[in-house]
Amino acid sequence: MPAHTTTPSLVLDRVSFAWPDGTPALTDVSGSFGTGRTGLVGRNGSGKSTLLRLIAGGLTPAAGHIARSADVAFLPQRLTLDVDRGVADLLGVGAALGALRAIESGDPDPRHFDAVGDDWDIEARAHAALAEAGLEPGMLDRSVGELSGGEAVLAAVTGIRLRRAPITLLDEPTNNLDRDARTLLHEMVRSWRGALVVVSHDTALLELMDETAELYGDELSVFGGPYSQWRAWLDAEQDAARQAERAAAQVVRREKRERIEAETKLARRQAYGRKAQLEKRVPPIVAGGLKRAAQVSAGKLRGEKADREASARTALDAAERRVRDDDTVRIDLPDPSVPAGRRLAELCDGERTWVIQGPERVALVGPNGAGKTTLLEQLVASAGDGDGHAPAVSTNAGRTDEEERMPTAAARVLLRTCTARALTDRVGYLPQRVDGLDDAASVLDNVSAAAPGVDAALLRNRLARFLIRGAAVDRPVASLSGGERFRVALARLLLADPPPQLLVLDEPTNNLDLDTVDQLVAALSAYRGAVLVVSHDDAFLARLGLDRVLALTSAGTLADVDVTS
Repeated sequence: MPAHTTTPSLVLDRVSFAWPDGTPALTDVSGSFGTGRTGLVGRNGSGKSTLLRLIAGGLTPAAGHIARSADVAFLPQRLTLDVDRGVADLLGVGAALGALRAIESGDPDPRHFDAVGDDWDIEARAHAALAEAGLEPGMLDRSVGELSGGEAVLAAVTGIRLRRAPITLLDEPTNNLDRDARTLLHEMVRSWRGALVVVSHDTALLELMDETAELYGDELSVFGGPYSQWRAWLDAEQDAARQAERAAAQVVRREKRERIEAETKLARRQAYGRKAQLEKRVPPIVAGGLKRAAQVSAGKLRGEKADREASARTALDAAERRVRDDDTVRIDLPDPSVPAGRRLAELCDGERTWVIQGPERVALVGPNGAGKTTLLEQLVASAGDGDGHAPAVSTNAGRTDEEERMPTAAARVLLRTCTARALTDRVGYLPQRVDGLDDAASVLDNVSAAAPGVDAALLRNRLARFLIRGAAVDRPVASLSGGERFRVALARLLLADPPPQLLVLDEPTNNLDLDTVDQLVAALSAYRGAVLVVSHDDAFLARLGLDRVLALTSAGTLADVDVTS
Protein backbone atom coordinates (compact mmCIF):
# COMPACT_ATOMS: atom_id res chain seq x y z
CA MET A 1 0.00 0.00 0.00
CA PRO A 2 1.43 3.44 -0.89
CA ALA A 3 2.17 5.09 2.46
CA HIS A 4 2.83 8.65 3.59
CA THR A 5 6.38 9.95 3.58
CA THR A 6 5.82 13.04 5.73
CA THR A 7 7.14 13.40 9.26
CA PRO A 8 4.64 11.80 11.67
CA SER A 9 2.62 14.09 13.91
CA LEU A 10 1.17 11.14 15.86
CA VAL A 11 2.74 7.75 16.50
CA LEU A 12 0.94 4.81 18.09
CA ASP A 13 2.98 1.93 19.50
CA ARG A 14 1.04 -1.26 20.34
CA VAL A 15 -1.92 0.65 21.81
CA SER A 16 -4.62 -1.42 23.50
CA PHE A 17 -7.87 -0.44 25.20
CA ALA A 18 -10.80 -2.34 26.72
CA TRP A 19 -14.16 -1.21 28.06
CA PRO A 20 -14.92 -1.52 31.80
CA ASP A 21 -16.75 -4.83 31.24
CA GLY A 22 -13.57 -6.26 29.72
CA THR A 23 -14.67 -6.06 26.08
CA PRO A 24 -11.59 -5.25 23.98
CA ALA A 25 -11.94 -2.19 21.75
CA LEU A 26 -8.40 -2.01 20.34
CA THR A 27 -5.53 -4.49 20.61
CA ASP A 28 -1.88 -3.75 19.82
CA VAL A 29 -2.60 -1.00 17.30
CA SER A 30 0.51 0.57 15.82
CA GLY A 31 0.89 3.21 13.12
CA SER A 32 1.30 6.91 12.52
CA PHE A 33 -0.38 9.97 11.03
CA GLY A 34 1.43 12.57 8.95
CA THR A 35 1.38 16.36 9.19
CA GLY A 36 -1.23 16.86 6.45
CA ARG A 37 -4.92 15.98 6.14
CA THR A 38 -5.80 12.34 6.80
CA GLY A 39 -9.19 10.68 6.45
CA LEU A 40 -9.62 7.78 8.90
CA VAL A 41 -12.04 5.12 7.65
CA GLY A 42 -13.15 1.70 8.85
CA ARG A 43 -16.21 -0.36 9.55
CA ASN A 44 -18.56 0.52 12.41
CA GLY A 45 -17.19 -0.90 15.63
CA SER A 46 -13.60 -1.01 14.36
CA GLY A 47 -12.63 1.55 17.01
CA LYS A 48 -12.16 4.80 15.05
CA SER A 49 -13.84 7.08 17.60
CA THR A 50 -12.16 5.24 20.46
CA LEU A 51 -8.79 5.77 18.78
CA LEU A 52 -9.42 9.52 18.45
CA ARG A 53 -10.42 9.75 22.12
CA LEU A 54 -7.22 7.93 23.09
CA ILE A 55 -5.11 10.28 20.98
CA ALA A 56 -6.91 13.32 22.45
CA GLY A 57 -6.33 12.08 26.00
CA GLY A 58 -9.98 11.53 26.85
CA LEU A 59 -9.26 7.82 27.35
CA THR A 60 -6.13 6.14 28.72
CA PRO A 61 -4.61 3.15 26.90
CA ALA A 62 -4.50 -0.10 28.84
CA ALA A 63 -1.18 -0.79 27.15
CA GLY A 64 1.10 0.84 24.61
CA HIS A 65 2.12 4.42 24.02
CA ILE A 66 0.93 7.40 21.96
CA ALA A 67 3.50 10.03 20.96
CA ARG A 68 2.20 13.47 19.98
CA SER A 69 4.46 16.02 18.31
CA ALA A 70 2.31 18.92 19.62
CA ASP A 71 -0.93 19.76 21.43
CA VAL A 72 -4.11 18.12 20.13
CA ALA A 73 -7.55 19.71 19.63
CA PHE A 74 -10.54 17.35 19.43
CA LEU A 75 -14.08 17.75 18.12
CA PRO A 76 -16.06 14.69 19.30
CA GLN A 77 -18.85 13.09 17.30
CA ARG A 78 -21.43 14.00 19.91
CA LEU A 79 -20.79 17.64 20.68
CA THR A 80 -21.99 18.22 24.24
CA LEU A 81 -22.03 21.91 25.07
CA ASP A 82 -23.10 24.14 27.95
CA VAL A 83 -26.01 26.06 26.41
CA ASP A 84 -25.31 29.03 28.68
CA ARG A 85 -21.73 29.28 27.55
CA GLY A 86 -20.81 32.23 25.35
CA VAL A 87 -19.85 31.72 21.73
CA ALA A 88 -16.66 33.68 22.41
CA ASP A 89 -15.72 31.03 24.98
CA LEU A 90 -16.55 28.29 22.48
CA LEU A 91 -14.12 29.98 20.10
CA GLY A 92 -11.52 30.09 22.86
CA VAL A 93 -11.27 33.90 22.81
CA GLY A 94 -13.61 34.77 25.69
CA ALA A 95 -10.94 35.69 28.23
CA ALA A 96 -8.83 37.76 25.81
CA LEU A 97 -11.90 39.47 24.37
CA GLY A 98 -13.26 40.31 27.82
CA ALA A 99 -9.93 41.74 28.90
CA LEU A 100 -9.62 43.77 25.69
CA ARG A 101 -13.06 45.30 26.18
CA ALA A 102 -12.26 46.08 29.80
CA ILE A 103 -9.10 47.93 28.71
CA GLU A 104 -11.06 49.81 26.03
CA SER A 105 -13.56 50.90 28.69
CA GLY A 106 -10.74 52.41 30.75
CA ASP A 107 -9.85 49.63 33.22
CA PRO A 108 -6.00 49.62 33.56
CA ASP A 109 -5.77 46.40 35.63
CA PRO A 110 -2.48 44.66 34.61
CA ARG A 111 -4.30 41.30 34.57
CA HIS A 112 -6.24 42.47 31.54
CA PHE A 113 -3.04 43.23 29.66
CA ASP A 114 -1.67 39.81 30.57
CA ALA A 115 -4.86 38.17 29.30
CA VAL A 116 -4.69 40.02 25.98
CA GLY A 117 -0.98 39.39 25.45
CA ASP A 118 -0.20 40.08 21.79
CA ASP A 119 -3.79 39.43 20.62
CA TRP A 120 -4.87 43.06 20.26
CA ASP A 121 -6.65 42.17 17.04
CA ILE A 122 -8.47 39.20 18.58
CA GLU A 123 -11.97 40.59 18.02
CA ALA A 124 -11.27 41.37 14.36
CA ARG A 125 -9.76 37.93 13.83
CA ALA A 126 -12.74 36.29 15.55
CA HIS A 127 -15.19 38.20 13.35
CA ALA A 128 -13.22 37.24 10.24
CA ALA A 129 -13.11 33.59 11.27
CA LEU A 130 -16.87 33.54 11.91
CA ALA A 131 -17.51 35.14 8.54
CA GLU A 132 -15.30 32.55 6.84
CA ALA A 133 -17.43 29.83 8.45
CA GLY A 134 -20.61 31.50 7.19
CA LEU A 135 -21.56 32.70 10.68
CA GLU A 136 -22.62 36.23 11.57
CA PRO A 137 -20.01 38.36 13.40
CA GLY A 138 -22.71 39.41 15.90
CA MET A 139 -22.85 35.76 16.99
CA LEU A 140 -19.73 36.41 19.08
CA ASP A 141 -21.85 37.90 21.87
CA ARG A 142 -24.55 35.22 21.80
CA SER A 143 -24.82 32.09 23.92
CA VAL A 144 -24.32 28.57 22.59
CA GLY A 145 -27.95 27.80 23.40
CA GLU A 146 -29.02 30.21 20.66
CA LEU A 147 -27.16 28.25 17.97
CA SER A 148 -28.37 25.37 15.88
CA GLY A 149 -26.40 22.13 16.06
CA GLY A 150 -24.77 22.89 12.72
CA GLU A 151 -23.81 26.39 13.81
CA ALA A 152 -22.32 25.00 17.04
CA VAL A 153 -20.16 22.55 15.06
CA LEU A 154 -18.96 25.27 12.68
CA ALA A 155 -18.24 27.58 15.62
CA ALA A 156 -16.28 24.84 17.42
CA VAL A 157 -14.22 24.10 14.30
CA THR A 158 -13.69 27.85 13.83
CA GLY A 159 -12.39 28.06 17.39
CA ILE A 160 -9.86 25.30 16.72
CA ARG A 161 -8.65 27.14 13.62
CA LEU A 162 -8.53 30.44 15.48
CA ARG A 163 -6.39 28.89 18.22
CA ARG A 164 -4.09 27.53 15.48
CA ALA A 165 -4.11 24.04 16.99
CA PRO A 166 -1.12 22.16 15.51
CA ILE A 167 -2.99 18.81 15.51
CA THR A 168 -6.75 18.51 15.14
CA LEU A 169 -9.06 15.49 15.35
CA LEU A 170 -12.59 15.74 13.91
CA ASP A 171 -15.05 12.90 14.50
CA GLU A 172 -17.90 12.91 11.94
CA PRO A 173 -17.96 16.74 11.71
CA THR A 174 -20.63 16.90 8.97
CA ASN A 175 -23.32 14.91 10.81
CA ASN A 176 -25.31 17.96 11.93
CA LEU A 177 -24.57 20.15 8.94
CA ASP A 178 -26.96 21.08 6.17
CA ARG A 179 -25.77 21.46 2.58
CA ASP A 180 -24.57 25.04 2.88
CA ALA A 181 -22.77 24.34 6.14
CA ARG A 182 -21.11 21.25 4.65
CA THR A 183 -19.84 23.35 1.76
CA LEU A 184 -18.40 25.88 4.23
CA LEU A 185 -16.72 23.14 6.27
CA HIS A 186 -15.24 21.66 3.09
CA GLU A 187 -13.74 25.05 2.24
CA MET A 188 -12.27 25.33 5.74
CA VAL A 189 -10.68 21.89 5.39
CA ARG A 190 -9.20 22.77 1.99
CA SER A 191 -7.19 25.58 3.57
CA TRP A 192 -6.45 23.79 6.85
CA ARG A 193 -3.10 24.50 8.46
CA GLY A 194 -1.59 21.86 10.69
CA ALA A 195 -2.15 18.13 10.98
CA LEU A 196 -5.77 17.04 10.60
CA VAL A 197 -7.31 13.61 11.19
CA VAL A 198 -10.95 13.26 10.17
CA VAL A 199 -13.28 10.33 10.81
CA SER A 200 -16.15 10.60 8.34
CA HIS A 201 -18.49 8.72 6.02
CA ASP A 202 -18.89 11.90 3.94
CA THR A 203 -17.16 10.87 0.72
CA ALA A 204 -17.00 14.48 -0.51
CA LEU A 205 -15.06 15.43 2.63
CA LEU A 206 -12.82 12.37 2.37
CA GLU A 207 -11.89 13.43 -1.17
CA LEU A 208 -10.21 16.53 0.30
CA MET A 209 -7.72 14.44 2.27
CA ASP A 210 -4.03 14.06 1.40
CA GLU A 211 -3.99 10.54 2.82
CA THR A 212 -6.47 7.83 3.77
CA ALA A 213 -5.88 5.71 6.87
CA GLU A 214 -7.87 2.56 7.55
CA LEU A 215 -8.41 0.87 10.89
CA TYR A 216 -9.10 -2.77 10.08
CA GLY A 217 -8.67 -5.77 12.33
CA ASP A 218 -6.60 -3.76 14.84
CA GLU A 219 -4.20 -2.76 12.08
CA LEU A 220 -3.73 0.88 11.08
CA SER A 221 -2.56 1.32 7.50
CA VAL A 222 -2.05 4.56 5.58
CA PHE A 223 -2.51 5.14 1.85
CA GLY A 224 -1.05 8.17 0.08
CA GLY A 225 -4.17 9.59 -1.54
CA PRO A 226 -7.85 10.53 -1.01
CA TYR A 227 -10.70 8.10 -0.46
CA SER A 228 -11.56 7.34 -4.10
CA GLN A 229 -7.95 6.42 -4.89
CA TRP A 230 -7.69 4.27 -1.77
CA ARG A 231 -10.99 2.55 -2.62
CA ALA A 232 -9.81 1.83 -6.16
CA TRP A 233 -6.51 0.46 -4.80
CA LEU A 234 -8.32 -1.72 -2.24
CA ASP A 235 -10.76 -3.09 -4.83
CA ALA A 236 -7.87 -3.92 -7.19
CA GLU A 237 -5.86 -5.46 -4.35
CA GLN A 238 -8.82 -7.60 -3.30
CA ASP A 239 -9.41 -8.71 -6.90
CA ALA A 240 -5.76 -9.76 -7.10
CA ALA A 241 -5.99 -11.45 -3.70
CA ARG A 242 -9.04 -13.47 -4.74
CA GLN A 243 -7.30 -14.47 -7.97
CA ALA A 244 -4.22 -15.53 -5.99
CA GLU A 245 -6.46 -17.48 -3.63
CA ARG A 246 -8.07 -19.35 -6.53
CA ALA A 247 -4.66 -20.09 -8.06
CA ALA A 248 -3.28 -21.31 -4.72
CA ALA A 249 -6.33 -23.51 -4.21
CA GLN A 250 -5.74 -25.06 -7.64
CA VAL A 251 -2.13 -25.80 -6.70
CA VAL A 252 -3.28 -27.48 -3.47
CA ARG A 253 -5.75 -29.63 -5.39
CA ARG A 254 -3.06 -30.58 -7.94
CA GLU A 255 -0.48 -31.46 -5.29
CA LYS A 256 -3.05 -33.48 -3.36
CA ARG A 257 -4.05 -35.32 -6.53
CA GLU A 258 -0.41 -36.07 -7.40
CA ARG A 259 0.28 -37.27 -3.85
CA ILE A 260 -2.71 -39.63 -4.00
CA GLU A 261 -1.61 -40.89 -7.42
CA ALA A 262 1.91 -41.49 -6.12
CA GLU A 263 0.57 -43.33 -3.08
CA THR A 264 -1.52 -45.49 -5.39
CA LYS A 265 1.51 -46.38 -7.53
CA LEU A 266 3.58 -47.19 -4.44
CA ALA A 267 0.82 -49.38 -3.09
CA ARG A 268 0.68 -51.27 -6.40
CA ARG A 269 4.46 -51.75 -6.41
CA GLN A 270 4.41 -53.04 -2.87
CA ALA A 271 1.59 -55.44 -3.70
CA TYR A 272 3.51 -56.65 -6.75
CA GLY A 273 6.67 -57.13 -4.69
CA ARG A 274 4.87 -59.13 -2.02
CA LYS A 275 3.27 -61.33 -4.67
CA ALA A 276 6.59 -61.94 -6.39
CA GLN A 277 8.16 -62.93 -3.04
CA LEU A 278 5.30 -65.26 -2.22
CA GLU A 279 5.60 -66.90 -5.63
CA LYS A 280 9.38 -67.12 -5.08
CA ARG A 281 10.13 -65.64 -8.47
CA VAL A 282 13.22 -63.96 -7.00
CA PRO A 283 15.69 -65.25 -4.38
CA PRO A 284 14.92 -64.11 -0.78
CA ILE A 285 18.15 -62.16 -0.45
CA VAL A 286 17.40 -60.25 -3.66
CA ALA A 287 13.77 -59.68 -2.62
CA GLY A 288 14.92 -58.25 0.71
CA GLY A 289 17.26 -55.84 -1.02
CA LEU A 290 14.59 -54.77 -3.42
CA LYS A 291 12.17 -54.26 -0.53
CA ARG A 292 14.58 -52.07 1.41
CA ALA A 293 15.36 -49.99 -1.68
CA ALA A 294 11.67 -49.62 -2.44
CA GLN A 295 10.97 -48.51 1.14
CA VAL A 296 13.70 -45.85 0.94
CA SER A 297 12.44 -44.68 -2.44
CA ALA A 298 8.83 -44.66 -1.25
CA GLY A 299 9.73 -42.73 1.90
CA LYS A 300 11.61 -40.14 -0.13
CA LEU A 301 8.74 -39.81 -2.62
CA ARG A 302 6.17 -39.52 0.17
CA GLY A 303 8.27 -36.86 1.86
CA GLU A 304 8.64 -34.86 -1.32
CA LYS A 305 4.93 -35.04 -2.10
CA ALA A 306 3.95 -34.20 1.48
CA ASP A 307 6.36 -31.24 1.52
CA ARG A 308 5.00 -29.91 -1.77
CA GLU A 309 1.40 -30.26 -0.58
CA ALA A 310 2.25 -28.58 2.74
CA SER A 311 3.96 -25.72 0.91
CA ALA A 312 0.92 -25.35 -1.33
CA ARG A 313 -1.38 -25.23 1.72
CA THR A 314 0.86 -22.63 3.38
CA ALA A 315 0.67 -20.51 0.23
CA LEU A 316 -3.12 -20.94 0.20
CA ASP A 317 -3.36 -19.87 3.84
CA ALA A 318 -1.35 -16.75 3.05
CA ALA A 319 -3.54 -16.00 0.03
CA GLU A 320 -6.71 -16.51 2.06
CA ARG A 321 -5.51 -14.05 4.70
CA ARG A 322 -5.21 -11.37 2.02
CA VAL A 323 -8.88 -11.79 1.10
CA ARG A 324 -11.26 -9.90 3.33
CA ASP A 325 -14.14 -12.06 4.41
CA ASP A 326 -16.07 -9.20 5.97
CA ASP A 327 -19.54 -9.87 7.23
CA THR A 328 -22.15 -7.51 5.88
CA VAL A 329 -25.38 -6.40 7.46
CA ARG A 330 -28.31 -8.26 5.93
CA ILE A 331 -31.21 -5.83 6.25
CA ASP A 332 -34.28 -7.67 5.05
CA LEU A 333 -37.22 -5.32 5.46
CA PRO A 334 -40.58 -7.10 5.80
CA ASP A 335 -43.31 -6.82 3.20
CA PRO A 336 -46.06 -4.57 4.58
CA SER A 337 -48.33 -5.23 1.58
CA VAL A 338 -49.18 -1.59 0.89
CA PRO A 339 -51.49 -1.02 -2.13
CA ALA A 340 -50.26 1.61 -4.57
CA GLY A 341 -53.18 3.93 -3.80
CA ARG A 342 -53.14 3.55 -0.02
CA ARG A 343 -52.84 7.01 1.62
CA LEU A 344 -50.33 6.81 4.48
CA ALA A 345 -49.53 10.39 5.54
CA GLU A 346 -50.05 14.00 4.63
CA LEU A 347 -48.00 17.15 5.10
CA CYS A 348 -49.52 20.61 4.86
CA ASP A 349 -48.09 24.13 5.01
CA GLY A 350 -51.44 25.89 5.29
CA GLU A 351 -51.83 26.46 1.57
CA ARG A 352 -51.18 23.08 0.02
CA THR A 353 -51.28 19.46 1.15
CA TRP A 354 -48.91 16.71 0.01
CA VAL A 355 -50.00 13.09 0.40
CA ILE A 356 -47.61 10.15 0.78
CA GLN A 357 -49.19 6.99 -0.55
CA GLY A 358 -48.29 3.46 -1.58
CA PRO A 359 -44.60 2.59 -1.82
CA GLU A 360 -43.45 6.19 -2.41
CA ARG A 361 -39.98 7.47 -1.53
CA VAL A 362 -40.12 11.04 -0.22
CA ALA A 363 -37.22 13.17 1.05
CA LEU A 364 -37.71 16.17 3.33
CA VAL A 365 -34.84 18.64 3.03
CA GLY A 366 -34.11 22.11 4.34
CA PRO A 367 -31.59 24.16 6.33
CA ASN A 368 -30.68 23.48 9.94
CA GLY A 369 -33.24 24.92 12.31
CA ALA A 370 -36.11 24.80 9.81
CA GLY A 371 -37.86 22.19 11.96
CA LYS A 372 -37.65 18.99 9.96
CA THR A 373 -37.39 16.77 13.02
CA THR A 374 -40.25 18.63 14.69
CA LEU A 375 -42.44 17.85 11.68
CA LEU A 376 -41.43 14.18 11.75
CA GLU A 377 -42.22 13.94 15.46
CA GLN A 378 -45.63 15.46 14.87
CA LEU A 379 -46.36 12.91 12.15
CA VAL A 380 -45.23 9.94 14.27
CA ALA A 381 -47.08 11.13 17.36
CA SER A 382 -50.32 11.37 15.37
CA ALA A 383 -49.99 7.70 14.41
CA GLY A 384 -49.29 6.06 17.74
CA ASP A 385 -51.40 5.00 20.62
CA GLY A 386 -48.50 3.41 22.49
CA ASP A 387 -49.26 -0.13 21.28
CA GLY A 388 -45.89 -0.58 19.62
CA HIS A 389 -47.02 0.16 16.08
CA ALA A 390 -45.68 3.67 16.36
CA PRO A 391 -43.06 4.66 18.92
CA ALA A 392 -44.19 7.00 21.66
CA VAL A 393 -42.51 10.35 21.09
CA SER A 394 -41.66 12.62 23.98
CA THR A 395 -40.97 16.31 23.51
CA ASN A 396 -37.28 15.75 22.82
CA ALA A 397 -37.19 12.10 21.73
CA GLY A 398 -35.04 11.78 18.68
CA ARG A 399 -34.59 15.52 18.53
CA THR A 400 -31.37 16.67 16.90
CA ASP A 401 -28.93 19.19 18.29
CA GLU A 402 -30.04 21.62 15.60
CA GLU A 403 -33.68 21.54 16.67
CA GLU A 404 -33.10 21.41 20.42
CA ARG A 405 -31.55 24.83 19.85
CA MET A 406 -34.06 25.97 17.26
CA PRO A 407 -35.12 29.57 17.98
CA THR A 408 -38.50 29.67 19.69
CA ALA A 409 -39.86 32.04 17.05
CA ALA A 410 -38.94 29.63 14.28
CA ALA A 411 -40.62 26.78 16.15
CA ARG A 412 -43.79 28.84 16.53
CA VAL A 413 -43.77 29.71 12.83
CA LEU A 414 -43.35 26.06 11.88
CA LEU A 415 -46.07 24.73 14.14
CA ARG A 416 -48.44 27.51 13.07
CA THR A 417 -47.97 26.97 9.35
CA CYS A 418 -46.99 23.31 8.86
CA THR A 419 -48.70 20.16 10.00
CA ALA A 420 -47.97 16.48 9.47
CA ARG A 421 -50.45 13.68 10.06
CA ALA A 422 -50.20 9.92 9.71
CA LEU A 423 -53.09 8.11 8.03
CA THR A 424 -51.96 4.70 9.33
CA ASP A 425 -51.03 3.47 12.78
CA ARG A 426 -48.28 1.29 11.31
CA VAL A 427 -45.44 3.80 11.34
CA GLY A 428 -41.85 2.86 12.06
CA TYR A 429 -39.69 5.72 13.31
CA LEU A 430 -35.90 5.84 13.47
CA PRO A 431 -34.89 9.12 15.14
CA GLN A 432 -31.53 10.65 14.43
CA ARG A 433 -30.17 10.26 17.93
CA VAL A 434 -31.85 6.94 18.69
CA ASP A 435 -32.88 8.24 22.14
CA GLY A 436 -35.34 5.39 22.59
CA LEU A 437 -32.53 2.99 23.54
CA ASP A 438 -31.78 2.45 27.23
CA ASP A 439 -28.02 2.96 27.57
CA ALA A 440 -27.81 1.05 30.86
CA ALA A 441 -29.67 -2.01 29.54
CA SER A 442 -28.20 -4.70 27.31
CA VAL A 443 -28.80 -4.95 23.59
CA LEU A 444 -31.06 -7.96 24.13
CA ASP A 445 -33.06 -6.23 26.85
CA ASN A 446 -33.60 -3.20 24.63
CA VAL A 447 -34.90 -5.34 21.79
CA SER A 448 -36.96 -7.55 24.11
CA ALA A 449 -38.70 -4.49 25.55
CA ALA A 450 -40.04 -3.67 22.08
CA ALA A 451 -40.94 -7.31 21.32
CA PRO A 452 -41.99 -8.90 24.66
CA GLY A 453 -43.74 -11.81 22.97
CA VAL A 454 -40.75 -12.90 20.89
CA ASP A 455 -38.48 -15.69 22.12
CA ALA A 456 -34.98 -14.55 23.20
CA ALA A 457 -33.32 -17.10 20.93
CA LEU A 458 -35.16 -15.67 17.92
CA LEU A 459 -34.11 -12.17 18.95
CA ARG A 460 -30.49 -13.29 19.09
CA ASN A 461 -30.82 -14.74 15.60
CA ARG A 462 -32.32 -11.48 14.31
CA LEU A 463 -29.53 -9.44 15.91
CA ALA A 464 -26.92 -11.73 14.33
CA ARG A 465 -28.20 -10.58 10.94
CA PHE A 466 -27.15 -7.11 12.03
CA LEU A 467 -23.65 -8.33 13.02
CA ILE A 468 -24.39 -8.19 16.75
CA ARG A 469 -23.53 -11.66 17.97
CA GLY A 470 -22.47 -13.67 20.98
CA ALA A 471 -21.37 -11.64 23.99
CA ALA A 472 -22.08 -8.38 22.15
CA VAL A 473 -25.81 -9.07 22.55
CA ASP A 474 -25.39 -8.82 26.33
CA ARG A 475 -23.29 -5.65 26.28
CA PRO A 476 -24.85 -2.40 27.55
CA VAL A 477 -25.98 -0.11 24.77
CA ALA A 478 -23.78 2.67 26.16
CA SER A 479 -20.70 0.74 25.01
CA LEU A 480 -21.84 0.51 21.38
CA SER A 481 -20.55 2.59 18.49
CA GLY A 482 -22.94 4.87 16.64
CA GLY A 483 -23.34 2.36 13.83
CA GLU A 484 -24.01 -0.49 16.26
CA ARG A 485 -26.67 1.60 18.02
CA PHE A 486 -28.29 2.22 14.66
CA ARG A 487 -28.36 -1.48 13.87
CA VAL A 488 -29.93 -2.29 17.25
CA ALA A 489 -32.59 0.38 16.73
CA LEU A 490 -33.32 -0.83 13.21
CA ALA A 491 -33.55 -4.47 14.31
CA ARG A 492 -35.99 -3.45 17.03
CA LEU A 493 -38.00 -1.50 14.49
CA LEU A 494 -38.25 -4.52 12.20
CA LEU A 495 -39.66 -6.74 14.96
CA ALA A 496 -42.98 -4.89 14.75
CA ASP A 497 -45.81 -7.22 13.79
CA PRO A 498 -47.51 -6.34 11.54
CA PRO A 499 -44.59 -4.53 9.86
CA PRO A 500 -44.73 -0.75 9.39
CA GLN A 501 -46.38 0.58 6.26
CA LEU A 502 -44.45 3.86 6.52
CA LEU A 503 -40.81 4.17 7.57
CA VAL A 504 -39.79 7.58 8.90
CA LEU A 505 -36.00 8.00 8.99
CA ASP A 506 -34.19 11.04 10.39
CA GLU A 507 -30.61 11.31 9.08
CA PRO A 508 -30.15 7.51 8.98
CA THR A 509 -26.62 7.59 7.51
CA ASN A 510 -25.03 9.79 10.17
CA ASN A 511 -23.46 6.93 12.12
CA LEU A 512 -23.08 4.32 9.40
CA ASP A 513 -19.96 3.10 7.68
CA LEU A 514 -20.03 3.20 3.91
CA ASP A 515 -20.65 -0.55 3.50
CA THR A 516 -23.69 -0.42 5.80
CA VAL A 517 -25.04 2.57 3.86
CA ASP A 518 -24.89 0.35 0.78
CA GLN A 519 -26.90 -2.33 2.59
CA LEU A 520 -29.47 0.21 3.80
CA VAL A 521 -29.93 1.56 0.28
CA ALA A 522 -30.44 -1.97 -1.05
CA ALA A 523 -32.97 -2.77 1.68
CA LEU A 524 -34.97 0.43 1.17
CA SER A 525 -34.97 -0.16 -2.58
CA ALA A 526 -36.61 -3.55 -2.03
CA TYR A 527 -39.01 -2.36 0.71
CA ARG A 528 -42.61 -2.26 -0.51
CA GLY A 529 -43.86 0.29 2.00
CA ALA A 530 -43.45 4.06 1.93
CA VAL A 531 -40.33 5.89 3.11
CA LEU A 532 -40.09 9.47 4.40
CA VAL A 533 -36.48 10.43 5.01
CA VAL A 534 -34.68 13.53 6.25
CA SER A 535 -31.07 13.70 5.13
CA HIS A 536 -28.36 16.17 4.17
CA ASP A 537 -26.45 13.36 2.44
CA ASP A 538 -27.05 14.06 -1.24
CA ALA A 539 -25.18 10.94 -2.36
CA PHE A 540 -27.45 8.76 -0.20
CA LEU A 541 -30.66 10.44 -1.40
CA ALA A 542 -29.60 10.14 -5.02
CA ARG A 543 -29.48 6.36 -4.66
CA LEU A 544 -32.99 5.93 -3.20
CA GLY A 545 -34.95 6.49 -6.41
CA LEU A 546 -36.94 9.32 -4.86
CA ASP A 547 -40.45 10.02 -6.10
CA ARG A 548 -40.58 13.45 -4.45
CA VAL A 549 -38.38 15.93 -2.63
CA LEU A 550 -40.04 18.48 -0.34
CA ALA A 551 -38.08 21.49 0.89
CA LEU A 552 -38.99 22.99 4.28
CA THR A 553 -37.97 26.62 4.67
CA SER A 554 -37.25 28.56 7.85
CA ALA A 555 -40.43 30.52 7.13
CA GLY A 556 -42.47 27.35 7.60
CA THR A 557 -43.41 26.67 3.98
CA LEU A 558 -43.10 23.51 1.89
CA ALA A 559 -42.22 23.35 -1.77
CA ASP A 560 -41.57 20.66 -4.37
CA VAL A 561 -37.97 20.27 -5.53
CA ASP A 562 -37.10 18.75 -8.88
CA VAL A 563 -35.80 15.25 -8.05
CA THR A 564 -33.54 15.37 -11.10
CA SER A 565 -31.75 18.52 -9.95
